[in-house]
Amino acid sequence: MRLDLISIFPEYFEALNLSLIGRAQQDGLLEIRRTNLRDYTHDRHRTVDSPPAGGGAGMVMKPEPWAQALESVLSDDGAAARPILVVPTPSGELFTQQRAAELAAAEHLVFAPGRFEGIDERLTDWAQEHFQVHRLSIGDYVLNGGEAAVIVMVEAITRLIPGVIGNAESLTEESHSADGLLEYPVYTKPAEWRGRRIPEVLLSGNHAKIEAWRREQSQQRTRRRRPDLWAKHVVARERAAE
Repeated sequence: MRLDLISIFPEYFEALNLSLIGRAQQDGLLEIRRTNLRDYTHDRHRTVDSPPAGGGAGMVMKPEPWAQALESVLSDDGAAARPILVVPTPSGELFTQQRAAELAAAEHLVFAPGRFEGIDERLTDWAQEHFQVHRLSIGDYVLNGGEAAVIVMVEAITRLIPGVIGNAESLTEESHSADGLLEYPVYTKPAEWRGRRIPEVLLSGNHAKIEAWRREQSQQRTRRRRPDLWAKHVVARERAAE
């Protein structure tokens, strides 16, 4: 998979050189390219923003530097399908584990994190002619810029690519997996720590009982912490039983 990350702060993405994603790049599973948006400006101040039309607070990112940067990505793409352009924005659709899995199957993802009050809306309108555009939000809150959201999404997406995670089975048992439940509690040695013991069933060696316990714990945790997810799980279970 190829990922293009365009930003006025490309150094923000250095964290993606660490850990599993860094190793995946070394192993050839991922190619991550970083582009400085200011390289596509043509004034001595390398200006990327301008006051909003109609007045108001803040500044808006100009569309032309973005268009030229995206055109540069397109000219170097070479793939048959249109690349997917991800625009992080608080006004976008919620980014979920399901969406991460869908994007993990793509060949080429391009991320356009905005700053200030966002990117001129005409840019994404234009981009739809050349890209599959996804406006995505990582939650109902606002950040100073979209770079942190890009790192979140890249982590969630790339760990689902075969070979990035050493033990692929771990992906099926974690929170927000196929059944939509939260992950059960996990423990390690020693069996007793500061007066607190691991649940006895986990020391029993009875794998059927352990699996049943974990399932029950997962359900209880989801009901208690995320009743919205539990409600969706119940509906899906009832439909499957019909």
